[in-house]
Amino acid sequence: MERSELWEKIKSGDKLVVIAGPCVIESDDLCLKIAEHCKSICDELDVLYLFKASFDKANRTSIHSFRGPGIDEGLRTLEKVKSEFDLPVVTDIHEASQVITAGSAVDVLQIPAFLCRQTDLLVAAAQSSSIVNIKKGQFLAPWDMKSVVQKVEESGCHNMMLTERGTTFGYNNLVADMRSIPVLSGFGYPVIFDATHSVQLPGGGGDKSAGNGEYAPVLACSAIAAGCNGIFIETHPDPSRALSDGPNMIPLDQLKSQLTKMVSHFQVAKNY
Repeated sequence: MERSELWEKIKSGDKLVVIAGPCVIESDDLCLKIAEHCKSICDELDVLYLFKASFDKANRTSIHSFRGPGIDEGLRTLEKVKSEFDLPVVTDIHEASQVITAGSAVDVLQIPAFLCRQTDLLVAAAQSSSIVNIKKGQFLAPWDMKSVVQKVEESGCHNMMLTERGTTFGYNNLVADMRSIPVLSGFGYPVIFDATHSVQLPGGGGDKSAGNGEYAPVLACSAIAAGCNGIFIETHPDPSRALSDGPNMIPLDQLKSQLTKMVSHFQVAKNY
């Protein structure tokens, strides 16, 4: 699927958008397994599926935490997923220097929440031919994203999504404020709700983040009812063994039942 066609499908709002995959690329086999499983479910449920995995997690709590295979090996894995299953793919970028290389391999460049105000990164992503997904920083009110949107627009890009992923709520905790959905929608771009990072407990595990993954489906359905266009989900066959963000994840074997509920909520919300 060409990027222009993908963007038209995303912004039409006709189908629920699902961005799902492991937090970080652990291996080719794992990514291919998750992509195949998710694609099968999403094809059956008639949702628009994009595979997501990170080649590098540059903001891990500990210097000893697994970060990923790096950009070269990671992009090769994503290209395998893209070609084998004919799927659009999404990955994080952390530096402006990564834009050209990553943008040549993936369909959507994702700006991590911690970096959503990094002007050079936003401008570089905006000037690529990729769709740009910007996660709202945990430290920002939803209306503060107006300046972020303007940076990207004034750099020539109007193919962007905005992702809500919770707001800092005291120490080691986040809260998902559903008022963010209509506020972000008011900027004129599709809004994605990051269900699994919104239940994260940043740094709550001492040298790593903790989380309450069991609440991710509840928040996802709430965000759909509030009018979001899609859901971001991290999933894994065995979250307890995932190398990043396992406590937040929806187990792969539970994904079909949870997505079925989300699609039902989306159909009701779309016709409301």
